[in-house]
Amino acid sequence: MAGAWIIIGAYILDRCIGDPRWIPHPVIGMGKAISALERAIRSRVDSNQALKRAGVLFPLLIAGGSFALTWGLIYVLGLIHPAVSVVAEVALIATTIASKGLKDAGMEVYRHLSQQDWPAARRSLGMIVGRDTAHLDEPEIVRGTVETVAENIVDAIVSPLFYALIGGAPLAMAYRAVNTLDSMVGYKNEKYLHLGWASARLDDWANWIPARLTALLLIIGAWCMKMDARGAARMVSRDARLHPSPNSGFPESAVAGALGIRLGGHNVYHGVASFRAYMGEPTRRMEAEDIVRTTRLMFWSAGSFVLVCWLVTLGIWSAGGALLWR
Repeated sequence: MAGAWIIIGAYILDRCIGDPRWIPHPVIGMGKAISALERAIRSRVDSNQALKRAGVLFPLLIAGGSFALTWGLIYVLGLIHPAVSVVAEVALIATTIASKGLKDAGMEVYRHLSQQDWPAARRSLGMIVGRDTAHLDEPEIVRGTVETVAENIVDAIVSPLFYALIGGAPLAMAYRAVNTLDSMVGYKNEKYLHLGWASARLDDWANWIPARLTALLLIIGAWCMKMDARGAARMVSRDARLHPSPNSGFPESAVAGALGIRLGGHNVYHGVASFRAYMGEPTRRMEAEDIVRTTRLMFWSAGSFVLVCWLVTLGIWSAGGALLWR
């Protein structure tokens, strides 16, 4: 049962305190290592083919190094006392989760909208999305916030917990490294098309199962919360694969169907217009309360997955105990 209680403890710790700024965060170290590795590669490589080959070094060194360092730390602390290693594992897994940070970011936008402070709402949204926000009206501010919260249920909560369940803090930290790599070098633009391909592909693979599991949890959550669960399931089936990401469409389409709104549409990135496929049906006008509803769905799906982790661990221990008694 230790694995289950470690995951539960990590989730509760993140829900309570999030990521205090005065505590050094592992992602900062990962970011510095990624930047240093990129500088080293670019100083020695100039052709596209060579950059593509060198791109494999990012997952190997950054994700592999994160796994090895975390495993080594847990092992050494275990030699001091098993309880020390357990506490460390809880704390380390908590740093890979961002449920409180995601909720706080969404609710900050909501508070500004509630106060009809549109400029502040646009600025807050601009802190969590890549699109231009300076001229968005209220429904578009809501859309951007809902899309961001829904998409990040996967990589900020379910995926790290999924890998913690499989491989504890080392694998959860390796996943966080993969996700950080994707956010820094996994772009399909001229600068990173060749260098970041391996990081982007690995991030897609790593989130494949958690994204689909998240959609299922959101559908069940919509039913429990008396939202449109049938609509959520229908939108996942119809619209999830329309998203340019192989994974992000699953939580976004589930949330759109559950709330009875339409996500996607026209966005502007650095002055360049872009269209993203629609998800869901516009049965009503989007409103600020949709941010609150999405946050509730996020917490329901997160809590449900923690329960799933506990049940899986309980089942493994029970099966192991039955085999020993034989």
